[in-house]
Amino acid sequence: MKTLRLLLGDQLNPAHFWFQIVDNSVVYCLFEMRQETDYATHHVQKVIGFFLAMRAFAEDLRSNGHHVEYLTLDHLDNLQSLPENLLFFIEKYQAQRFEYLLPDEWRLEEQLRQFCEALPIPVQVFDTEHFMASRHELQGFFGKNNYLMESFHRAMRRKHHVLIDGDQPITGQWNYDHDNRQKLPKNHMPPSPLMFRRNVTDLVQLLENQGAKTIGKVDTNNFGWAVTRAEGLQLLNYFCEQLLPHFGDFQDAMTPHHWALYHSRLSFVMNVKLVSPLEVVQRAVAEWQRRPGAISFSQLEGFVRQIIGWREYMRGIYWAKMPDFAKLNYFENERPLPSWFWTGKTKMACLRHAIGQSLEHAYAHHIQRLMVTGNFALLAGIHPDEVDAWYLGIYMDAIEWVEITNTRGMSQFADGGIVGTKPYCSSSAYIHKMSHYCEGCFYKKDLRTGERACPFNSLYWHFHDRHREKLERNPRIGMVYRTWDKMSGEARAATLEQAEKYLGKIESL
Repeated sequence: MKTLRLLLGDQLNPAHFWFQIVDNSVVYCLFEMRQETDYATHHVQKVIGFFLAMRAFAEDLRSNGHHVEYLTLDHLDNLQSLPENLLFFIEKYQAQRFEYLLPDEWRLEEQLRQFCEALPIPVQVFDTEHFMASRHELQGFFGKNNYLMESFHRAMRRKHHVLIDGDQPITGQWNYDHDNRQKLPKNHMPPSPLMFRRNVTDLVQLLENQGAKTIGKVDTNNFGWAVTRAEGLQLLNYFCEQLLPHFGDFQDAMTPHHWALYHSRLSFVMNVKLVSPLEVVQRAVAEWQRRPGAISFSQLEGFVRQIIGWREYMRGIYWAKMPDFAKLNYFENERPLPSWFWTGKTKMACLRHAIGQSLEHAYAHHIQRLMVTGNFALLAGIHPDEVDAWYLGIYMDAIEWVEITNTRGMSQFADGGIVGTKPYCSSSAYIHKMSHYCEGCFYKKDLRTGERACPFNSLYWHFHDRHREKLERNPRIGMVYRTWDKMSGEARAATLEQAEKYLGKIESL
C-alpha cells in the first residue's frame, strides 16, 4: 500500500520520526510552486533560500534511502498548485493513504483541510516536532485569554527547565531587558557575519524565465545564507562563540556601518526547521556555562527570551487569533504605503538605511523593523494590510505565523493591545539614542517644525492627538498626553500643521 507524504518548504526537520525508518511504501513529495512564489512579492534571496534548502533536504532524504518526488519550478509535471500536484502524485502511485505535517500558516492549513475533505483515501496529520509547545498546549494556554508574553515565557522556561531551579529562575530574576539597551560605541567593531558562499545564477535565471516577480538584490556569486542543517549548526556555533558575549548589550543598537551586528541570523534555518529552538537555547546555555565570566547572564537571558519567550509566543497568538487577526485595524488606518518603502529612496537617513539594508540583505533586526520602518508606518497611518505585505515579502525569515503577529500586533497595534500593552512608537529621540542614523541626515532631529524638521517629531504628536480617545486612558501613555497638554496652543497647532504638511507630501519625504 503506497502512502504519499507531503513536505512543505518550511518543514525540513531531519529529526522527525518520519525519517528514522526507510519505508519503501512511502513517497515523499516537495514542490517549488508559483502558488508560493506569487502569494506575496518576496525578496529574491528568500525564494532562493527556500529552494536551496528544499533541494538539499530532498537530496539528503534520497541519500538515506527514502523515495522522494521533487518538482522544480520549471518541471513539466509541475501544475504550480498544491492540490493539483498532490492529486497528480496520488494518481501516479495509486496512493491509498495521504499524510502531511501540520502547516504553520493558516492559508495552507485551510487549503489542505479542504483538499483532504474531498479525498477518497484515508488522511493522517502529524506534528512537525519542532516547536517547544504543541498546538494542543497552545490552545490550553491561550484559551484562558492569558496573552501576556511574560506569563508564556515563564511557562516555557519551566516546561523545558531552561535556566530554572525548581520552578524559579536560577538567578531569582526572570527578565534582564533593562540591561540590554546600549548604543553601539562609534569606534566599536563587531565581528564580521558568517556567510556561506554559493553561486545561484541558475536559480536567478529560473525565476526570471518563469516570470516570478521578486524584489531586492542578490550577489549571484556569493549567496550567503545558511540553507542546510550543517550550515545552520555552524551559524549557531559562530553566534555562541563570537556574538553571544555582546548580544544583549547591543541587540537594540542600530548603525549604518554594520548590518548584522551581534544578531544570530538563525531565524531562517529555524523557520524551515533545519535547527530546532530547543537545541539553539541549549547550545547557548552550554556556551555560557563553558565560559564563566566571559558571557554575562543578561546576554544569555536576552537571547533565550527571544527564542522561548517571543518566537514561541508569537506562534501561540497566531493560532489563537487567526484568521480574524489578519483583518484587525484598530486605528482604522487607510493611507497607502509610500512607494519608497520598495526602493529606499527617501531623505530620512534612518529609513533610507533600514530599507536599503533590507533590500540588499533581506534582513534587518527587530528594532530596525519595530522602531524605524514600523514606527514610521504607524505614525503615518499606513493601512496594516500594506504593512503586512511589505514585511512578509522583504525579509528572509518572514513566514506569516511569525510575521503578522509582529507586524499587525507589536508594530502597528492594529490588534488593539493583544500583543503589546501600548503602541511602540517614538519621535526622533529614541532613534538617535539607539543609532548613528541622525548624523548627516537631511532632516534635523531636534526640530519639530520647519522645512527640515525630522518628520518623526511632528508625526509622533499628530498620531497621539488624532487617537487620543483610544489611547489616553492607557496607563503607559498618560505622560505623553500630560506633556502634550502642557505645550502652548500655538506650539500644538504648529506641530499638527507640520505633520499634515508631511503627510500630504509623504511620497517625497
